[in-house]
Amino acid sequence: MGLVERLETRFDVHEHETSVRTEVLAGVTTFLTMSYIVVVNPSILSAAITIDGVPTAEIISMLAIVTILSAAVATLIMALYANRPFAQAPGLGLNAFFAFTVVGALGIPWQTALAAVVVEGLLFIFLTAVGAREFIIKVFPAPVKFAVGTGIGLFLTIIGLEAMGIVVDDPATLVTLGAVASDPIAIISLVGLFATFIMYAREVPGSIILGILGTTALGWLAVSGGLFAPDSGLVAGPATVTYDITPLAGAFLAGLGDIQAFTFALIVFTFFFVDFFDTAGTIVGVGQAGGFLDDEGNLPDVDRPLMADAVGTTIGGALGTSTVTTYIESASGVEAGGRTGLTALTVVALFLVSLIFVPLATVIPLYASHIALVVIGILMLRNVADIAWDDITVTIPAGLTILIMPFTYSIAYGIAAGIISYPLVKLAAGRTDELRPAHWVLALAFVGYFIVQTGGILTG
Repeated sequence: MGLVERLETRFDVHEHETSVRTEVLAGVTTFLTMSYIVVVNPSILSAAITIDGVPTAEIISMLAIVTILSAAVATLIMALYANRPFAQAPGLGLNAFFAFTVVGALGIPWQTALAAVVVEGLLFIFLTAVGAREFIIKVFPAPVKFAVGTGIGLFLTIIGLEAMGIVVDDPATLVTLGAVASDPIAIISLVGLFATFIMYAREVPGSIILGILGTTALGWLAVSGGLFAPDSGLVAGPATVTYDITPLAGAFLAGLGDIQAFTFALIVFTFFFVDFFDTAGTIVGVGQAGGFLDDEGNLPDVDRPLMADAVGTTIGGALGTSTVTTYIESASGVEAGGRTGLTALTVVALFLVSLIFVPLATVIPLYASHIALVVIGILMLRNVADIAWDDITVTIPAGLTILIMPFTYSIAYGIAAGIISYPLVKLAAGRTDELRPAHWVLALAFVGYFIVQTGGILTG
């Protein structure tokens, strides 16, 4: 039996009415659409992770390697165990929560934050094994399910626009338009952003990573040609690259060894809620884009991709990166015909090949890498079309979920607002027959979450 025949048998290719060639091409498509994470994840996490005596550029190269390895391992599990065409990597939004909220706003050491990622990953493995995670996702209110992707999209978009100098803070209006006609970073960012949009609209393979690289090159040309000053921030300085990830791998152990039990429990609690429902929303979003959901908005046999996600999160935290999750870009491979884990296996191979190009990650400036956040954020707005806006008991929780995320700079707050409001508006409308006891349990749990987050308990 040849290689093609073995692959067909192993992944039930014929049963899914596809072919090895189609699956491989779908995997290439998925990888090209999500490969930007190799650049973007290090740029986000490097804002939170510092190592004494190690330059930022070296930390970025370490994070790029860890990003690739964690993505490859998690996606391999998805391919071989779940047999789904879903690719995984450290999640956008979750890495922002790690860097800007847990480490940045709360002042938690990054090693402790990694320890929390590992612990919640182990907790997810247990919950998935006993079926509890699948059960909770099924009772996750449908309006919130379909709104999460859109809310995350808005959240990512505002992070990206801020890094690009297009949106800036304002004491009177909180946010306003940046100096887009005079700020070199804003000018180059806008050119790169619209060039990326054009390539994406024309269905150019790898348009996002090409947009990032093209914007970086444009910034370099603008400086070298004398259009903008060398200190304009358009060009990243020369960097030393290292493939040694030992300062990151296992760093979570130091976080476990220097914690206060109560504080650590609250951090895990926070990660748990953000990761749990963000992952649920992302898996639903991928399934939604790929047409895999049933009539009730659930993904059949969701326990297997959830287990791949849980193991990936645990391994990723141990290696030194934030939560690993399923990528919405997997839908591009599905649209290209991918139906089995062979698509995911192809993504694994390409991630490993990308180890050769790690030095590129160190020369990509922040504004260029964050083009990906804006493009992906806008694309995620498409999910809003599946929400039944003519039903007020859907409009309120879905609308709150979407709006609270960017306005509070928190994915978790948006999900919490949607889940708390859902049973309340159903009760007010006299439609209690559509509620389950679990809806009230989730709502009360998120009330507790709000008390923990805003009542000064963590900072205290």
